Amino acid sequence: MANFVLVPGAGGDEWYWHRLVPALRERGHDSVAVALPAADDSAGWSEYADVIVDAIADRPEPVLVAQSLGGFSAPLAATRKPVEQIVLLNAMIPEPGETGEAWWSNTRQREAQLEYLATIGVTPEEASDDKVLYFHDVPPDVVEEAERRGEPGQSWTPMTQPWPLAAWPATPTRVLVGRDDRLFPEAFQRRVARERLGIEAETIPGGHLAPLADPEGVADRLIRSAPPGV
Repeated sequence: MANFVLVPGAGGDEWYWHRLVPALRERGHDSVAVALPAADDSAGWSEYADVIVDAIADRPEPVLVAQSLGGFSAPLAATRKPVEQIVLLNAMIPEPGETGEAWWSNTRQREAQLEYLATIGVTPEEASDDKVLYFHDVPPDVVEEAERRGEPGQSWTPMTQPWPLAAWPATPTRVLVGRDDRLFPEAFQRRVARERLGIEAETIPGGHLAPLADPEGVADRLIRSAPPGV
């Protein structure tokens, strides 16, 4: 049995994982979704890591799964508690000393995104709609629930803080990228993973919110990605 600790991206909302948690449990694995203090202007990367460590609790060497902005905070927790593996899922990969706000230009995300959108016939104006950018492959009932809940707040505080680690943790790391991600296109994520971690990413079906769109498929891939024997 593997223990999965699921770290959300911007907004810090554990609801993002609400379809994946039961899918993992149905397959006989423990999982917990983390709620980050994203709306708290006094909270930065260190406080985010505190919450992740608290969520790990006494789980023995869990697999940390980090989505999007979670790529900044999950590795910090891996330096504080034993972690079997980090799985980056459509995640931002920081370099030492890099801020979240600088990451976008440093990685040339916007250029890569515009190039990809042009290949699928989506204009930048159309992509300014969250339904087009994030929810294009998410079931309608889940989209409706997300709209009822409203967009979670995200403080800019952590985005201005330099990423504090001197290097990526020694923890074994995998990178999963959504084939249809319209925010971080597949080719873009593959390049960043190769340049920054020396890792060849694995492609999975789905867009940026893959666990909302295809929780069963993501669960199967996470289990296949888990270290042998867990």
